[in-house]
Amino acid sequence: VQLVESGGGSVQAGDSLRLSCAVSGLLSSSYVVGWLRQAPGAEREFVAGIRWIGGRTLYTDSVKGRFTISRDNAKNTVYLQMNSLKPEDTAIYYCAANGVILTTTPGDYDYWGQGTQVTVSS
Repeated sequence: VQLVESGGGSVQAGDSLRLSCAVSGLLSSSYVVGWLRQAPGAEREFVAGIRWIGGRTLYTDSVKGRFTISRDNAKNTVYLQMNSLKPEDTAIYYCAANGVILTTTPGDYDYWGQGTQVTVSS
């Protein structure tokens, strides 16, 4: 199983970024892909998740209305569109997957990408 993130960078507050996660090797069509992040000195936290079949989504409260998770079935890619970025969104963003449950608990995700840095300056 491989998850490869791309699209991170350094932006100003109020700017937008789109992260991409290329997914390969998952055997179950019922899997869930999530975006989680970890800021310096903080625990890893859930940001958004999507169920591959059906497209049900879940967001943490702090990003609702600003971030949108989506997937492209043909490209096996999950996106995180991040608008109105804030300095507190600064973190390493990870793409992760599990084959069972759309969950906000980082420990429930079995497969992880290497992460991509997002830095938002004020």
